[in-house]
Amino acid sequence: MAPRLDFSDWWGKDRKKGTPVVVKMENPNYSVVEINGPDSAFRPVEKSRGKNAKQVTWVLLLKAHRAVGCVAWLATVFWALLGTIKKRLIFRQGVAVATEKLGKGKLVLKIIRVFLVTSLAILAFEVLAYSKGWRYFESANLHIPSTLDLQGLLHMVYVAWLTFRADYIAPVIQVLSQFCVVLFLIQSVDRLVLCLGCFWIKYKKIKPRIDGDPFKSDDVEAPGYEYPMVLVQIPMCNEREVYEQSISAVCQMDWPKDRILIQVLDDSNDESIQWLIKAEVTKWNQKGVNIIYRHRLIRTGYKAGNLKSAMSCDYVKDYEFVAIFDADFQPNPDFLKLTVPHFKNNPELGLVQARWAFVNKDENLLTRLQNINLCFHFEVEQQVNGAFLNFFGFNGTAGVWRIKALEESGGWLERTTVEDMDIAVRAHLNGWKFIFLNDVKVLCEVPESYEAYRKQQHRWHSGPMQLFRLCLPAIITSKIALWKKANLIFLFFLLRKLILPFYSFTLFCIILPLTMFVPEAELPMWVICYVPVLMSFLNILPAPKSFPFIVPYLLFENTMSVTKFNAMVSGLFQLGSSYEWVVTKKAGRSSESDLLAAAERDSKTMNQPQICRGASETELELLNQLKEQKEAAPKSVKKVNKIYRKELSLAFLLLTASVRSLLSAQGVHFYFLLFQGVTFLVVGLDLIGEQIS
Repeated sequence: MAPRLDFSDWWGKDRKKGTPVVVKMENPNYSVVEINGPDSAFRPVEKSRGKNAKQVTWVLLLKAHRAVGCVAWLATVFWALLGTIKKRLIFRQGVAVATEKLGKGKLVLKIIRVFLVTSLAILAFEVLAYSKGWRYFESANLHIPSTLDLQGLLHMVYVAWLTFRADYIAPVIQVLSQFCVVLFLIQSVDRLVLCLGCFWIKYKKIKPRIDGDPFKSDDVEAPGYEYPMVLVQIPMCNEREVYEQSISAVCQMDWPKDRILIQVLDDSNDESIQWLIKAEVTKWNQKGVNIIYRHRLIRTGYKAGNLKSAMSCDYVKDYEFVAIFDADFQPNPDFLKLTVPHFKNNPELGLVQARWAFVNKDENLLTRLQNINLCFHFEVEQQVNGAFLNFFGFNGTAGVWRIKALEESGGWLERTTVEDMDIAVRAHLNGWKFIFLNDVKVLCEVPESYEAYRKQQHRWHSGPMQLFRLCLPAIITSKIALWKKANLIFLFFLLRKLILPFYSFTLFCIILPLTMFVPEAELPMWVICYVPVLMSFLNILPAPKSFPFIVPYLLFENTMSVTKFNAMVSGLFQLGSSYEWVVTKKAGRSSESDLLAAAERDSKTMNQPQICRGASETELELLNQLKEQKEAAPKSVKKVNKIYRKELSLAFLLLTASVRSLLSAQGVHFYFLLFQGVTFLVVGLDLIGEQIS
């Protein structure tokens, strides 16, 4: 019962002065004002007392209209979501979907299913207890009646469950949650230090600089310009959508033609794509570009095997540097002139890495969320590590290597699916330094479908764990400084590659929903809300235009922790899925400037005589047949990606926990779990890949 407030003594001290006067106006538009004394006329009048019945009616109607509009909007959104789900389920029938290997990820799925079934059973008990009025047992200070006082078998079972929960389940969850919270705080401190380092770089304007004219000859007797020999490699595999634009961009780089050689390393197993790439190479060769086409008969080792085979050619010894571009990368013409000069008078420099820029970052919601992550990776992680440590992970493309550094570090190895990180770690152990150029950007694509993005993230998170197992003995026995060893082991591998996916999945996808059924192990508010929001703000700072997507970003990152955790476990324990290499699907997007440049080139070539290709008649006939087949081929039906069972299972687990939090009147927990569950549901049904602009 609420306490009674008695103001009689206080009110008696306030003696009224003067005679009360009541003024009544006949006009109904004016309200009745009561004057209690000479000072009452100067006191503020409450706004609510100045409203007449007509105004109150309009206010109520306006609020009712807003409430109806809100309900209608929620109903429309819910109906649209159900319609999309129904369409996905219907059109999914009869669609050929690539089957995964048996046993892949089944352990994680079984664990999630156990948690889901357990949570549903507990929820049934909680709902029954709520309806029977037993919810007061959640208070530890209240007396729990003895067995003789209880009435009914269900009541006894519920009390037994409360005792078992408090004595056995809650301590385990508390210990695990405290451990994950500690890891969460350590990772947050690391993220905060990186951001402070980035702010310091911006404030002090720290960046690698080029002194003087790097290409001017030092020989007084023979003045002029000297350009080093540069080898450019474009590895690709069945890249029908992007091969033409990448070859075109590389062939137009501003560098003396006699000082550069372009290798197109084609691992395609589709003969039609091979002929198309050969024709493109022949076209640029006819224009005077020093470019060659290479195709391996024995395709082993994926990208690492392709690069290793190309570096074994005899003519490679004549070149000093090698630039690598993936098939969807489009470097600017001045790329080599902005990167190669940093090697001059710096014999310890082994790698110059450029930043990625994305032509399709605004294509849909998924690409926007990827842009946030990758902007933070380049702007903060790569730039800070390059400026203060002279080491970071090679991104596999858009970089220039000193060939001597590659050879002394053992060359390309096929032992993991992250050959770029492998060569970077071995080069760092051999004493080579790296430079990151945040101002030099190379256009590329990000995956536009959840299926492609999921496979890419699986490879990116399973490979580092494989590499950590293989490189740990070499790191410990290397001759580099002790603090560099600690940075490699504890920060580069353990904290950012192992701990991050572990605590993200365990804390926010498993422990948090379970605490709704075990109130004794409830997480503090700053773990659920304040710190994650702060970290999300720090992540989104390098991409300020993405601030409107901060809430979807936070939810989607938790959702992706399932894939990252599964990949981390498979790589750490060398499961079969950790050795899979799937080429990321490309869409062949071009930037606006590229389209304008292509239009100008087409207009120029129309006024110029056509160049005769040095191809045989049989090759031309095959090319014509391929073009005819391409034109006559029916339009392919859009394939629908499969439904993801892990994400759907976790969606129902989180939604179940949100219902339990609603019964406990825990507002923040309810909204977080509800929105996170809906996000898992959307991703589980693969709706994130829709073209949401």
